[in-house]
Amino acid sequence: MANNKMMLIDPHIHMTSRTTDDLVKLRRAGVVAIIEPAFWLGQPRNHVGTFQDYFNSLIGWERFRAGQFGIRHYCAIGLNAKEANNEALAEAVMELIPLYACKEGVVAIGEIGLDDQTALEEKYFRRQLELAKEMDMVVCIHTPHRDKKKGTSRSMDICIEHGLDPYKIIIDHNNEETCKEVLDRGFWSAFTIYPKTKMGNERMVAVLKQYGPERIIVDSSADWGCSDVLSVYKTAQLMLERGIPEAHVQQVCYQNALTAYGQSGRIKEEDWLNPPVMDQMALFYGNSVLRGQNSILDYLDQEGYIIK
Repeated sequence: MANNKMMLIDPHIHMTSRTTDDLVKLRRAGVVAIIEPAFWLGQPRNHVGTFQDYFNSLIGWERFRAGQFGIRHYCAIGLNAKEANNEALAEAVMELIPLYACKEGVVAIGEIGLDDQTALEEKYFRRQLELAKEMDMVVCIHTPHRDKKKGTSRSMDICIEHGLDPYKIIIDHNNEETCKEVLDRGFWSAFTIYPKTKMGNERMVAVLKQYGPERIIVDSSADWGCSDVLSVYKTAQLMLERGIPEAHVQQVCYQNALTAYGQSGRIKEEDWLNPPVMDQMALFYGNSVLRGQNSILDYLDQEGYIIK
């Protein structure tokens, strides 16, 4: 697959929704680390226990599963905007977040922010920003799909009101309409590359040519919907084909994510440059990703993949 192999990071991907085949694809494409923000699972949750189990999977099973394929997994913990509109549930989840935010591999509070831009969404957005400020954590912000420019501006206004440092805040799901203001105000500007919606990779190339690589981050946000786990890789390749310097491509598809989330102190380049020895027979609560294979290489050979 890869014709120009460089190390890549996908700093916004929802592996809970993906399969082990996707981990293989990511590894083959040169993705060495991924960050999985807590998010909406496609339908409303009604009990705080479902959040607790989900948070446990982000710091546990998903971390283990990615590691079995040689990919370092990190996550962000937070209450998403959609479910902030259930006030009783939101109050209960807010009790959980500080307990998980301090766990190993948790690099941010997120993804949080606004969706329909309701009063309850803003209430719990502010509460989580205060928690991030108290714990000195990086923040990953979801910007609304509708009325995005207004919602993005409002999100940044609220962050400033709470005294947060823009350099510790990643504003995600940007487009051509929001990018300039985000950069001008000193925030990190992340772009979700989807096959048909949000931001396409051709448009991303144009944005990079216009604004340069400083504080710009490329991610996939691949989830349970029509999305692509290889968005970062494919965008990097297209950038190279369009004549963007490799150093700039490396910056927006690797280094900027490492710098931004590295402020947490919980993600470091040495994590994948000098990884622990992989125990392919390791179990997680009695579970193995091998499903009867003698090793992961057996599975890869069957699928026609060769990882070196």
